[in-house]
Amino acid sequence: MPRHVFYGGKGGVGKTTCAAATALGYADHSAETLVVSTDPAHSLADSLEARVGAKPREIESGLWAAEVDPDERADKYRGAFEELFDDLSTLGLGLDDRDVDTLLDAGLAPGGDEVAALDLLAEYESDDRFDRIVFDTAPTGHALRLLELPDVLSAGAETASGVRKRVKRMSDSVRSTFVPGYYYGRSGGDGDETFDDIAARMARAGEVVRDPDRTAFRVVTIPETMAIHETRRLVERLDEIGVPVRSVVVNRVLVEIDEDCSRCRSRRERQRERVAEIRARFEEMDVRELPELDDEARGRPALRALSGRLVDES
Repeated sequence: MPRHVFYGGKGGVGKTTCAAATALGYADHSAETLVVSTDPAHSLADSLEARVGAKPREIESGLWAAEVDPDERADKYRGAFEELFDDLSTLGLGLDDRDVDTLLDAGLAPGGDEVAALDLLAEYESDDRFDRIVFDTAPTGHALRLLELPDVLSAGAETASGVRKRVKRMSDSVRSTFVPGYYYGRSGGDGDETFDDIAARMARAGEVVRDPDRTAFRVVTIPETMAIHETRRLVERLDEIGVPVRSVVVNRVLVEIDEDCSRCRSRRERQRERVAEIRARFEEMDVRELPELDDEARGRPALRALSGRLVDES
């Protein structure tokens, strides 16, 4: 089984429930498991009915959870670019704080939830505390940006590193002319090392999400026409960027109904048609069905009722 499992799909289809149930199932099979939410609208803590923070916290034996703090993670990348802007200012190419904010917010420097998630992926990839890592991603648009970013950020950071080195040499030369002893005690290279580290971490994250031996991407959907269309578009786009999709999880499938309720019977029949459509459209994939529960899938007992359908024992 791949070490990493990503859950993606449109908003409101139950990605967090699937991620939490999968992580709980792995933990129940004696695997040290971390479940990470990269969705800005965090609901992982609610699903697990536990306190979850930005750093991994053990919820119960073998089960760890974390919710990404995008601001904290993005700040270090912003700081690297601000060092570059500072050196440019020394050369007379000054930017005031408002200019810097505008450039950063426009996307010149990486930042935001997706970068924070990639940073965590690169960090936890080398963390031998965990046997399995399950990611609850943001809705489709955010998830695609997350998976497209590694190549963009790695190349951008490499370019910025080269610019930073050239600018820094010029900036240091100017400063040493007007500030006696400027070089005394300086270790140098901090900004360069930061950019080089960004490039390496993003490249590593990109390798992980595209490696089917290390990562399984599961798309969650529900048996409704619009959700199926979005699932198809997501799977096609993931295929284009080289991210392997192994499974489609169909959530909230009606199983037991009041047979005397004609409306219930009609809804179940429509769902059966949609499930058949999903199986035909994604026939090369592992399609799994999760039943609609009487109550909200919240709390570990409810999640355990679903985990057996999501976790393979071997």
